[in-house]
Amino acid sequence: MVVEWCTQFLDPRASKDLNISRALIILNQPFSARLLKTLWAACEWHSCADGGANRLYDVLGASGDPNLRTSFLPDMVKGDLDSIRDDVKLYYTSLNVPVIHDPNQDSTDLMKCVQALEEKERTTGREFEIVILGGLSGRLDQTVHTLSYLHKLRKTRKRVFIVTDDNVGWVLNEGEHLIHINHDILGQTCGLLPVGIDSTILTTTGLRWNLDNTESSFGGLMSTSNHLVPGQDVTIKTLKPIWWCAELRDH
Repeated sequence: MVVEWCTQFLDPRASKDLNISRALIILNQPFSARLLKTLWAACEWHSCADGGANRLYDVLGASGDPNLRTSFLPDMVKGDLDSIRDDVKLYYTSLNVPVIHDPNQDSTDLMKCVQALEEKERTTGREFEIVILGGLSGRLDQTVHTLSYLHKLRKTRKRVFIVTDDNVGWVLNEGEHLIHINHDILGQTCGLLPVGIDSTILTTTGLRWNLDNTESSFGGLMSTSNHLVPGQDVTIKTLKPIWWCAELRDH
């Protein structure tokens, strides 16, 4: 069976798909107000992982509109709360946003937010796609954790995307995939990254430099700085899970 993928949630002009429930988790890394507004509108549940609340508060405050922050109130802030500023914590608690302290040092703030979402799913009987804002820049150890965690989440969740102002990426399970490309949103550069596996065999279409039963590994060939072909979607066949990423156009 071919698994189909679409990044409609990245298009601010697209109408919200009422058949898909999405959850946004905001991490403690920089992002633009433009990207925030697009992802927020595409998601119905919103959370901040600890210091992600600082980022949300600051980027909205920089707009100059004093009322904008109240239009973007998260459903919760959760983490060990070692990063959230006192003024930010006071602001959100004063507006009845739950700020939840979870001191468990065996889980990251991102993991804590995913656990909170899973609790919501159990009580509502609904399943959400996850969109993570941030996580691919800043400290290297945190970036590697993000790559590792999404690799693990693929075993229990169907769709988890990670987005920055520069990139969108997710893990493709073993098998065949069809990625619908919105060329107005995605730039030309893309990559297939064999992270977390020893090696895989890749066959692709829709790329400038396609792979045909080609071995790919961290210590060998990696398809980085590849290009999307204008007007075409992308198909990927892989024997093992692999990271797919594509750049976002600068709008």
